[in-house]
This record gives sequence, structure tokens and C-alpha cells, in this order.
Amino acid sequence: MSVATYVDGEGAQVGTVSLPDEIFDVEPNVPVMHAVVKAHLAAIRAGTHSTKTRAEVRGGGRKPWRQKGTGRARHGSIREPQWVGGGIAHGPKPRDYTFSLTKKTRALALKGALSDRAREGSIVVVDLPAFEEPKTKRAVELLENWGASGKVLIVTGQRDPAEHIDTWKSFRNLPHVLMVQLPTTYRRRRPDPGGPGRDHEVGRRAAGPSRLP
Repeated sequence: MSVATYVDGEGAQVGTVSLPDEIFDVEPNVPVMHAVVKAHLAAIRAGTHSTKTRAEVRGGGRKPWRQKGTGRARHGSIREPQWVGGGIAHGPKPRDYTFSLTKKTRALALKGALSDRAREGSIVVVDLPAFEEPKTKRAVELLENWGASGKVLIVTGQRDPAEHIDTWKSFRNLPHVLMVQLPTTYRRRRPDPGGPGRDHEVGRRAAGPSRLP
């Protein structure tokens, strides 16, 4: 049975919270996690790259010189790919890089990522306090009280962001902190850009378990 430290909004340790084994005690499947992360990175690609073929480049409608008798190589257009300013042969065109994975595959990858963090002791459950106004200084103090270092992911649960907009504004100024409603495998496995220090995931205490995507 995996457990996570439970602290109140000010950082005082209240006790521990038992984490469900079907989510936080799963053997990580590295190939599945790799496929999910690869699908995520592919989905966020713009795919707007484009090059012009010889048919799309302006000019080159006239044969540069006659076919025979000049001693030079034969050419039909100055927009052939081998010419400077010519078209690009087999160049990239706009395309969609996304590919789909099954819900079970994505859920298995997320469970593996969460289980890995749970074994490291990097998951902390807190009562996320309410902010009367955006205050980044208070957000930094809370992170220190929670013992969160390195790259921090704050999972608020399936709540309306408008209900705690001041809390979002307080944490979003910190470059190493990301607030989300639901975690993803990619967000859990991204390396820490801040160098040494263990990554932490701070989860808001919810009334019941949330459904994995």
C-alpha cells in the first residue's frame, strides 16, 4: 500500500494518505510510457512546414538554352532542384503528425508514471489554501513549507479554474511550477530543468478518487 504525506495549507504535516494500489502501485511499462509521450509530442507539433516544388517556384518557364550544340548539360528549366533558386525535391509539406492510442494504453502509462513517483516519495497531498488576491510571494512560502523542490506539478483535480483563479495566478509566475487539473504521463516524466533536486507532485485533497483519462 503506497502512502503520501498529507499536510495542511500552511505546511504542517497532519498525517498520511493511503493511495489506491490500482493506480499508485503499478509496475511501470517503459515502452508504453514512451509511446504515450511520443504521441503527446506529436500532437503538439504545428506541422506547418512547407517548401515549394519546381512547379510552385516563380519563373523557369522557358528552356534556358537549346538542347544540343552548346557543350553544356541539357536543362529544361532554371527552376530544377539542382539550380540555385530552384524548387525543392521531396521537401516537407504541411501535415498532421498526430496518432491515436487506446484509452487503456494512456491509462496504463499514467498509472506507471504515478506509481514511479509514489515509490520515490515525491507525492504530497495538501489542502490547497484559498488566495484572496494573487500573491507569488505567498506561493513561494507555501512550496517551502510543503518541502517541494525541483520541478513541481500541482494537480488541483477536476475543479473549475475560475473558482480559484487567484491561486492559479499566484503559482503561474514561478518557472518551475505547473498547475493542472489532471496529470498526464508527459508532465510527470519531463526532466527537471533546474538541475539537482527531486521533482515533487502536489495533489489537492479531493472528496473521492478521480477517473483516469
